Amino acid sequence: MFKNKSILVTGGTGSFGKAFINYIIKKHPNFRRLVVFSRDELKQFEMSNQKNFQHPNIRMFIGDIREKERLKRALEGIEFVIHAAALKQVPTAEYNPFEFIKTNIVGTQNLVEACIDSKVKKVIALSTDKASSPINLYGATKLCSDKLILSANNIIGKRNLSFSVVRYGNVMGSRGSVIPFFLDTYSNKKKLPLTDINMTRFNISMSHAIKLVEDGIKNATGGEIIVPKLKSFRIKDLIEAITKKKNYFYVVGIRPGEKIHEELISQAEAKNTLEFKDHYRIYPNLNSKNIKSLQKNMKCKSIDCNFSYNSGTNSHFMKINEIRKLIAGLNKKNLKLN
Repeated sequence: MFKNKSILVTGGTGSFGKAFINYIIKKHPNFRRLVVFSRDELKQFEMSNQKNFQHPNIRMFIGDIREKERLKRALEGIEFVIHAAALKQVPTAEYNPFEFIKTNIVGTQNLVEACIDSKVKKVIALSTDKASSPINLYGATKLCSDKLILSANNIIGKRNLSFSVVRYGNVMGSRGSVIPFFLDTYSNKKKLPLTDINMTRFNISMSHAIKLVEDGIKNATGGEIIVPKLKSFRIKDLIEAITKKKNYFYVVGIRPGEKIHEELISQAEAKNTLEFKDHYRIYPNLNSKNIKSLQKNMKCKSIDCNFSYNSGTNSHFMKINEIRKLIAGLNKKNLKLN
């Protein structure tokens, strides 16, 4: 799939970007060019000096998705684009709202227009659970970003180009996620802060996130949101898995804009959602005619119109031992939990 192909990753020095690029180098080393597009020169410098990122066809591009002309230059000769660049911290977004709008919304529109003006064939944009029924500014900007990506399929004309979205929650062990924070806090023998006793989250590994994107490049047709089927876990169970003690936490209350449960598919989206073996796909508009056509060509089924995919009501929850093994696995793979 990637043989002699050119790929660009926006936000290429972030947690996902680095993991995806490392995966491509290891599993698909016969690519023609791989462009790491980000605005952080230090991270690019550090990345280029790491052994696992050594490849003659890697290119480091300093640039910001807020600048369309720089994007156009970086996209010359590119066929596949993975859009991972975004501002993501919920509290920071509440305090600096327009900065998030400029990056997550205006930046995404810049990418859309630059891709249409180039010879790009496929764009896969990364989304978040917070874009489903958003209650904070970050989620609202990602919802707008998703809409811009999906609606781009309406203005591509006769170009051989498609835009799709992959939506999932926080990646376990990634920079800024809860596991490294808890591990660091517990290393100082302190009780761990818990925002709400009932709080739940979906679990997804970095390798699963990469597979989703890879499958999206291979199979997405344009206009859909791909949502993986995942297990949930309770934050208090995560704390017990780390500390091996019951109730070794204190409740601090929910932060502004934070949800008790993650939601990957809202009830409003259910009517436009089809279920596959290991994932769901949300389409812009499904009716009886195109549902039958999709079901004829792919192994999928409709879901109940009252369905919502929520980490609190999910039918599959991780047990404490499972969580403990997951954390041990992260350390065994020498993943940096910071």
